[in-house]
Amino acid sequence: MTSTVEVIADAMKAVGTPFITGHPGGESVELMDAVRQRDMRFILFKQEVAAAMMAATWGEITGVPGICLSTRGPGASNMVNGIAYASLDRAPLIAITDQYDPATYAIGLRQRIDQLAMYQPLVKWSTTVNAKTIRHQMQRAIRETTAAPPGPVHFEMPQSETTREAGDYPAGAPLMPNIIDIEPDRASLKAPLDLISEARRPIILVGLGALWGRASEDLTALAEHLGAPVLVTPKCKGVISEDHALRAGCMIGGIIERKLISQADLIITVGLDAVELQPKAWPYSAPVLAIAAIPNLDAVIPVGMEVIGPVAKILSRLTEFSGGGSAWGEKAAAVYRADVVDALNTPSTGLSPQRVMEVARAILPRETIATCDAGASRLLVVQKWESYGPREFLGSNGLGSMGYAVPGALAAKMAHSDRPCVAFVGDGGFMMSVAELQTSVAENLPIICVVFDDEEIGLIRVKQQLKQIPQYGVRIGGMHWDKLAQGFGADGVVVDNEQALDAALRAALKSGRTTVIGAKIDGSGYVDQFNALREL
Repeated sequence: MTSTVEVIADAMKAVGTPFITGHPGGESVELMDAVRQRDMRFILFKQEVAAAMMAATWGEITGVPGICLSTRGPGASNMVNGIAYASLDRAPLIAITDQYDPATYAIGLRQRIDQLAMYQPLVKWSTTVNAKTIRHQMQRAIRETTAAPPGPVHFEMPQSETTREAGDYPAGAPLMPNIIDIEPDRASLKAPLDLISEARRPIILVGLGALWGRASEDLTALAEHLGAPVLVTPKCKGVISEDHALRAGCMIGGIIERKLISQADLIITVGLDAVELQPKAWPYSAPVLAIAAIPNLDAVIPVGMEVIGPVAKILSRLTEFSGGGSAWGEKAAAVYRADVVDALNTPSTGLSPQRVMEVARAILPRETIATCDAGASRLLVVQKWESYGPREFLGSNGLGSMGYAVPGALAAKMAHSDRPCVAFVGDGGFMMSVAELQTSVAENLPIICVVFDDEEIGLIRVKQQLKQIPQYGVRIGGMHWDKLAQGFGADGVVVDNEQALDAALRAALKSGRTTVIGAKIDGSGYVDQFNALREL
């Protein structure tokens, strides 16, 4: 007899998911044991939110769905923010929540929440596990969560179903679809080719769809062929190597990028998803050619022409069939990068956050994977850290959640055990996920956490200052980062100058241990930086 939980575990292993994350409940123990019997891992997190974010990020990196679980009631409700991350940051995730059996649910009130209704607005599909149809449910879940745009699905798992004999339907059906992409030919691309041929100053704006389509190489080739500068959304850093001459920088919805984009006579968007953009009117008048795997349904970007299909193949054929472009891109990109540097070089009386980033990028190896939290420091991290390959920079953009950087770095370490993984996080965001230092140590997933310690919730202080409201309710302060880290079995050090930061980073790399570096920074330049780069 094959039980329900055994079907779930077998499907996980078959599709390539080697672990579950979460904080379990009583109904989860059979699934955990099925995972154990298959030499897979269960990674115990201290917070369900962090568990979901870690599993979702692993899914983003690998393209294979991560799986997280929680107990019913408080566990399920606490995991909501992690599910929201998977939804708005487009990550493949299967979330499993425990539930009473139907008879108990019908008469009991304690810990009874309509979890299907709670998750429904956030997930692509939600269902209650049934032993007779679990094979079909797993097949659909895996296909739903990985289909563009990726996102979470939800299983509610009643105690009464876990060890029941699983039904056979659909016997022998593959878990993943066997899709054959059609090669676009010159005739099918005539309209976009005509549009490209008329442009003298094309620019390329890149979003998440380029990552789903594994289109990094073809994107770079098209940019080089057209001589077009490239701007990417924050989650797409590295999709064109950030030491490439045509890489301009990151789109953050700010005024600084308008000068560059407004010079273009054709805007080519590649996989750009409206969830990645600031909620404001599109400010550009140049025609827009959109290349994506799925149609634009929200009309946030006034697309004049869409080319829908396999993104990498479309880009490759456009490069092959189109004439060469102008040489405007390298100079335009260089000017933009210089403008960003000038905007960020604000004066400082101590260790500035921009110098933290410059020192970190100089010391940490080229192959380092970085994660970034939300907050005032995010603006600097996004612009100052250079990534040289896709999925080497990870953050929460669609949801913009604090508390992401640490579980994101754990996911990166799980996916790339041989590469350094660093989390750049504000003091406020770090405190939201600090318990996962113990997870890092216990699970042998060593990461480096660089904490920007300005003793406040910096972004809210900036907004108070810009609105001429007295600073109130945003102070943190008083953290002994070294002692805190040591309490979790990690290494910790506090630095307040560049030399000490340099030494701390080198020591962390050499030790191979989870390390917290509390960087005492002067955040007084944040207001000027925000005024120069981004509208608030």
